Amino acid sequence: MAIRNLRLEGDEILKKKSREVEAIDEKIQILIDDMIETMHKYNGVGLAAVQVGILKRIIVIDLYDDNGPIVLINPIILKEKGEQEVDEGCLSFPNQFAKVIRPAEVTAEYTDREGKRKRVKAKELLAQAISHEIDHLNGELFIDKIIPGTLEYVESEEK
Repeated sequence: MAIRNLRLEGDEILKKKSREVEAIDEKIQILIDDMIETMHKYNGVGLAAVQVGILKRIIVIDLYDDNGPIVLINPIILKEKGEQEVDEGCLSFPNQFAKVIRPAEVTAEYTDREGKRKRVKAKELLAQAISHEIDHLNGELFIDKIIPGTLEYVESEEK
C-alpha cells in the first residue's frame, strides 16, 4: 500500500469525467487500498480516484464509525430526497471550507470490490459524501456549488 499524491486546486484532471471500471483486477484492488490509505493519512471522509490522478469511477468513504471504509465502484445515484445545508471541505482544496446544499438522502447503486452490485440508502453525512464524491467522478467540484459568501480559508495546524 502507498500514499498517493493528491491532485489539488487548479489541476485540470479534476474537471475531467471519469471512466467506468471494466474489470476489478489486481491493479484496481491496489488502487483501492492506496486510496483508503491516502484518505486516512489526510483525515478525509471520502476520496475519488480522480483526486489521485486516475480517471476511474471509484470512490472510497469512511465515516470513522464501526463499519470501516466503503468502496463504491461505478456508483450512480438512483434517487435523491430533500436537501441539507452542510459545511463541506475537500482534500483537493486544502484548508477551504464552505456551505453547500446537498440531498438529505440518496439511494445509490454501486459495485463493491468483490464485484457484487449493491444498493445503499444513505442519510446525512453519508449522503453528503456520496454526492460529493460522485460529483468528482463527473468532473464537478464543491467549490463550484458553494453558497456565495460562505467560503472560508482555515490555516493548517501542521508543523
